[in-house]
Amino acid sequence: MWITAPDRAQIRPADMGAGSLVTTLFTGISRGTERLVLSGTIPDSEHDRMRAPFQQGDFPFPVKYGYSAVGQATEGAYAGRAVFALYPHQDQFRLPDDALIPLPDALPPERAVLAANMETALNILWDSGAGAGDRITVIGAGLVGLLVAHLAARLPGAEVTVIDTQTARADIATRMGGTFATPEDAQADQDIVIHTSASQAGLVQALSLAAPQATITEASWHGAAQIALPLGGAFHSRRLRIVSSQVGSVPPERAPRWTLRRRLSKALDLLADDRLDHLISGETSFDRVADAYPDILADPATLCHRITY
Repeated sequence: MWITAPDRAQIRPADMGAGSLVTTLFTGISRGTERLVLSGTIPDSEHDRMRAPFQQGDFPFPVKYGYSAVGQATEGAYAGRAVFALYPHQDQFRLPDDALIPLPDALPPERAVLAANMETALNILWDSGAGAGDRITVIGAGLVGLLVAHLAARLPGAEVTVIDTQTARADIATRMGGTFATPEDAQADQDIVIHTSASQAGLVQALSLAAPQATITEASWHGAAQIALPLGGAFHSRRLRIVSSQVGSVPPERAPRWTLRRRLSKALDLLADDRLDHLISGETSFDRVADAYPDILADPATLCHRITY
């Protein structure tokens, strides 16, 4: 599937790559980043940094983009096994064996499409510095925010709140182990605030909820949008910190020990939880997805939309 113009996608021939053959079973649509790609609003300065690992074409268009593929390896070291790869939406492809990761036995292939987003969530939690017993607020109950909440809730004694304007997300936030609140009901004096809503209002609220000398982790990517923040008043008097989190690299304090492959392998291990099936918000067959793709990305109810092959 190629993104060919603003809000347009098409099924077209594409390069197969080189290495062992993989027949795709499922891919997952990552709504936040793919919506920016579909709109053509990737800033010129970020064209190289925002390339997907096996992207074909260049921003803005045409581009073959995506990074959450699950398939059956039919050759090479993993022949006969289900594998995960950071590959776009495509029915077959070839990759070197070291770019394929076999799925853990306890992980259904259908759920493994969450792996790239789980890897992002794990990196965000590391960047936030969250620990046992912390009061942790996640602003934004999208896919990544809910995965962060799911991981944070496993910290001993942690009190995790998920904030979103969509009250329909309350049930799923609770399933992930958090407490749900609307922006109007959010509690201040949080030890850790993680922002994933990709909105100016969300980041502004993050500043208002942080306790003295706390850290706000900005996990959203705003593309070309300009964000205005109230950096007077409490921001200075409370000595707050804003740090960015981006999955392209491992946090510096872990980099000597954690390779990208180790981190992605751990993300797959962390998906062995049936509750995470609630994060799959829809499913479309590959032969129909090009027409449906703009509406899938435009729908605020979309979490992870799975493509079947």
